[in-house]
Amino acid sequence: MTTAEATEPEQPSNLAELAREHGLTKVGERPGLITYIRQMWAYRGFLWTMSTAKSYSQYQNNYLGQLWTILSPLTLAAVYYVVFVMMLRTTGDIQNSVSFLVIGIFIFLSISATLSSGANSILNNTNVVRSLQFPRAVLPVSVSISEMINLLPAIVVMYLIVLATGETPTWGWLGVPAVLVLILVFTAGACMMAARIIVAARDLRNFIPMVTRVLRYGSGVFFPVALAQERFGEVVGIIVEYQPVALYLNLARFCLMSEVRVTHFDWLLGLGWAVLFFVVGFLVFWSAEHQYGRD
Repeated sequence: MTTAEATEPEQPSNLAELAREHGLTKVGERPGLITYIRQMWAYRGFLWTMSTAKSYSQYQNNYLGQLWTILSPLTLAAVYYVVFVMMLRTTGDIQNSVSFLVIGIFIFLSISATLSSGANSILNNTNVVRSLQFPRAVLPVSVSISEMINLLPAIVVMYLIVLATGETPTWGWLGVPAVLVLILVFTAGACMMAARIIVAARDLRNFIPMVTRVLRYGSGVFFPVALAQERFGEVVGIIVEYQPVALYLNLARFCLMSEVRVTHFDWLLGLGWAVLFFVVGFLVFWSAEHQYGRD
């Protein structure tokens, strides 16, 4: 062996080994879970920019622009107040029925819009998925953040309505942001899960409006969840009271209304639902990362 041969570095036996040495991966290959989490963190700036841009563009073609984030739930709350409170009297023994209904409507409309948009986040952005390389979970998660940004002005109005209807500010009012964080984490997980299912079976997106409608009438938006147990039995009552959407509405009402009561278990369960949905949703979505944009 000559001196030149002795000092020459060994060359990889094939191109695949060379690619692995430089951190290159096969196009369309699903990254490992830890790698995927790191990619999501690396794209956090892109995630935030996409979320804020989506929030701004949603109403930019309307004359009143972002005011619709307040006017839309206010108008719907007024209609529902006439129908469900004045005519049907669904709020039962609740004294401050205006605050009860406004809190339920404002927060539920945000959750409903998030689930509907998040479920279609991959199919509605097929061109982006096919042309750009980024962790696809950014799309459903950005929907959750965007809708939460849209909700914030309505939350300010909600505080004012609650104050105007006779509620006294307490330290509990500071708990609303914690409830919103739980809702954000929960909806992000639910959106990832729904987006994965819809990509696998596109016909199922036709059921999304039905699911949101069932949640609307089965989450205590118009009535105290305790009434469900009185009228439909213990099993149905427990399901309605402790399913995540109803639970988050109840926690928000507890923070702002003196007559609503919850327990420490309710807060722990709310945290549990948020973590469970996010972790399961993330894993389910990541498991099919290499399939998005293929059809």
